[in-house]
Amino acid sequence: MTTTAVLGGGISGLSAGYYLLRRFGKPLTIYEASPRVGGWIRTEWHKERGFIFETGPRTIRPKGVAGANTLELVEQLKLPVKPIRSSHVAARNRMLYAKGQVCMLPNSPKGLIATVPPFTKPLYRALLHDLTTGGTVAKNEDESIYSFAERRFGKEIADYAISPMICGICAGDAREISVRFLMDSLFEKEQKYGGVIKGVLYSRLNKNEDKDKDVDRPIDEPSNLYKQAVQEKWAMYSLTDGLEQLPRALRKYLGEHDVNVQLSSRCNNLSFSSDGARLGLRNAELPVSHVVSSLPAYQLAPLVRQQHPSLCAQLLEIPYVDVVVVNLQYNSDQLLKQNGFGLLVPPVENLPVLGVIFDSCCFDMAGNTILTVMMGGKWFEQWFGHQPSQKELRDTAQQHVRKILNIKEEPTFSRVHLLHKCIPQYTVGHKRRVQQIRDYIRNYKLPLSLCGAAYDGVGINDVILSARRQVELLPMPQTH
Repeated sequence: MTTTAVLGGGISGLSAGYYLLRRFGKPLTIYEASPRVGGWIRTEWHKERGFIFETGPRTIRPKGVAGANTLELVEQLKLPVKPIRSSHVAARNRMLYAKGQVCMLPNSPKGLIATVPPFTKPLYRALLHDLTTGGTVAKNEDESIYSFAERRFGKEIADYAISPMICGICAGDAREISVRFLMDSLFEKEQKYGGVIKGVLYSRLNKNEDKDKDVDRPIDEPSNLYKQAVQEKWAMYSLTDGLEQLPRALRKYLGEHDVNVQLSSRCNNLSFSSDGARLGLRNAELPVSHVVSSLPAYQLAPLVRQQHPSLCAQLLEIPYVDVVVVNLQYNSDQLLKQNGFGLLVPPVENLPVLGVIFDSCCFDMAGNTILTVMMGGKWFEQWFGHQPSQKELRDTAQQHVRKILNIKEEPTFSRVHLLHKCIPQYTVGHKRRVQQIRDYIRNYKLPLSLCGAAYDGVGINDVILSARRQVELLPMPQTH
C-alpha cells in the first residue's frame, strides 16, 4: 500500500496531485465529491455571442513567489495566456462607490497631494499620521486589519481604502479580519520600529533583514513566462477561453500520467492508524498511506470528528461566508461612463453589493458590456435572509447597477450563482489557529497534509503554492 489520496478536485487538490506526481511519480487518486473539477473556478462560454462569464476568480496576479509559481505551472501545461499590462485601463483605474458617487482611486504619486473623493483630506496626511503617531500601545500578536489601519493611518483610510479592499478579496469585514491576512510585514515593521513608514525606510536601508522573507524571489529558476511577465509589466492575466482552462488542463495532464481523478466520490469518514489512513467512500473502506486534504476546513472537520474531536473543533473555528455572483450581459459596449477594472463598495455605505467587475474593460467581449456583481459575503444573511430566490438576487443586482452605474438598459442575458461557504475568513488569531491545527497533526503523527484556501491564503496563487509546499514537506521514500 503506497497510494496517496488527495481529497478535493478544486485547483489546490489538482495542484497537489500534480506536485505529488512530479515529486514521487507514485500512484495516487484524487477524490472529488462533485461531478466536475475546478471548485469555485467556473467559466461559462457563450462563443456564438463572443463573451464568457466567470462565476469565480477571473484574473491572476503575476507577483511574488506565489505568482511566479503559478506562471511556471501555466508554462508547464502550455496554456495560452491573456495578459493585462500595467498601462492598461483595467490595471490603472480602480473605483469606489461612496457618498452617492463613483470615485476614481488615485493611481499616481500626484494623487497623494490632491484631495480626491470620498476622502476629505489629501492622502499624504494619512502617511504623516503614521509618522507622528507613537508606537504600539502593547506588543500584539494580532489585531484586526481595520483597527491597525485606523490606528496608523486614520479612520477614513480604514473605512474607504482598507474595508472595501477586504470586501474585494475575501468578502469579509475588515473589523474581524486579521492584519496578518494581507499586511503581515507592515504589522511586523510597526511592532519592531514603532511605525509603518519608519519600518519600511529602515528595512530599505537594512536590505538583509527581509532576505528570508523576500516575496519576489521565485521558488526555482524563474520560468520564461515569469520573465516575460516582468519584462512586459503584466498587472494581471487570464487564460484564453477563461480560467477554467487551468483546472481542466491539470486534470488532462494527470489523466495522461495515470493519476485517477474520481468524480462524484465523496469521502464520508477518515481514520488513521500507525500504518496509514482509511477513507470511507460510499460503502467501501480504502487503505492509503497518506492523505492530502484540500477540502474546506468545515468539510474536513466531520470526517475526523470520531477519532480526533479536538482537531474537528479547531477546523470548525475557521468561518466561511456565502457570496452571490450575478453575471450580466448587455448588447452594447457604450454603457460605462468610466472604464477600469471595476468598483468596490465600502461597508459604511450599507449596501448589499460588495463590488462590480467590468469584465468587458479587462478583456475583449465582442461589442458586449459584461459586468459581474458580487453581493453578500459577511453580510449575506442581513441582506438576503436564508433562502433568497434567484429572481430576488438578480433584481437586487440590476437595481444597484442602475443606481451606481446609471445603466438604464435591461441586460439581454444574466446568470445568478449562490456560492455557499465559498471563502474562508482569516479572522484575528487565524495564523495561530492554523499553526495549532498543523501542530496537532504533527504531534499525533497523522499521515495527513492540509492545503488550500483555509490555511495559506485565499487566492489562486496562494492555494497552488500551498499544495506545492505541503507536498515538498513529505519525506522522500527510503531506498534500500
